[in-house]
Amino acid sequence: MDLPILSVKGLHTYFYTYEGVVKAVRGVDFSIRKGETLGLVGETGCGKSVTALSIFRLIRPPGRIVKGEIRLKGENLVAKTEEEMMQIRGNRITMIFQEPMTSLNPVFRVGEQIAWVIMLHQKKSAKDAMALTVEMLRKVKIPQPEVVSELYPHELSGGMRQRILTAMALSCSPDLTVCDEPTTYLDTTTQAEVLELLGDLMKKSGSSTLYITHNLGVVAHICDRMAVMYAGKIVEVGKTRQVFKDPVHPYTQGLFNALPNPQKRTAELPSIPGLVPNMIDTPSGCLFHPRCSKAKEICSEKEPAQVTVGEDHEVACWMSPS
Repeated sequence: MDLPILSVKGLHTYFYTYEGVVKAVRGVDFSIRKGETLGLVGETGCGKSVTALSIFRLIRPPGRIVKGEIRLKGENLVAKTEEEMMQIRGNRITMIFQEPMTSLNPVFRVGEQIAWVIMLHQKKSAKDAMALTVEMLRKVKIPQPEVVSELYPHELSGGMRQRILTAMALSCSPDLTVCDEPTTYLDTTTQAEVLELLGDLMKKSGSSTLYITHNLGVVAHICDRMAVMYAGKIVEVGKTRQVFKDPVHPYTQGLFNALPNPQKRTAELPSIPGLVPNMIDTPSGCLFHPRCSKAKEICSEKEPAQVTVGEDHEVACWMSPS
């Protein structure tokens, strides 16, 4: 069997603050296969973005990766030097951020910024890099790419800037692309266009994708599998269609119950009571038990391990039908 493109095992990422140790990611396990899109979902503060930054080895003091493995095609990125990681970031693994204006340099033309990435990682001449830049802009369906490449970020719309970031991320044909809620600041129509473009490009390039979002509609539309994250840990993972059809973990069920149903008119949507726990002073046992209507005594005493509940479907819950 081929190695997964990305394999994360036992990842712990902590932040050491004056108030205490924030255990932002605490034992995350998941893998992404070649050409696959994995959706990582959960409430704000569950550790999704910290997981992504850990993959890129971009955790800076007071944070650090305490233990665990992050393997890219079998190579453990945790053991890499910073110099080695600089050759990997933007080349073999890339990220598309949610706000392009904070990712693009406002004082340089967008074409120059893409060309620099190509020149750095593919060792091409400035002329060849610019030619490839124009070709990438054409691939992300930017009209008049030669003209747009000469523009500055502030001269483009939000949707155009997001396409620029997509072109930059895919310019070196990466093994893995991480999308950190890349359509959050776009209107609904532009969101649909960008999502369709991303899905089409990923399929053609064969790049694997980790798509971080809180939008379950997006997950249903573009993700092959999904992983549900709560309080720094994966609580349910499986094929997207299966998880949507039969969510097992009470937290996953709560997320789906909170979705609006156009066929059911209601004055108020159901919500999950309480808040994500303080990751400095966490409750004992399963961290979701204070918010869970199905919690039993064992839930407050011991944290559950992941168990298989179906084909390619795992859940970490004492109430799971394992």
